[in-house]
Amino acid sequence: MPLGLFLAFVVYLLWAEHRVHFIQFLPFLILLACPLMHLFLHGGHGGHGGHGKDEEDDK
Repeated sequence: MPLGLFLAFVVYLLWAEHRVHFIQFLPFLILLACPLMHLFLHGGHGGHGGHGKDEEDDK
């Protein structure tokens, strides 16, 4: 519990003192999100192999 309070206090102080710097880099963080989403969110569609094949060709 004391560690959590300490970390919350440190985060608050960093936010209060460095808010301008964070807002200054926010557009770059949004641009960085695009390739990260591409890497991590494309895992569910079966990869990039086999485009244009029918299911009958695999049987």
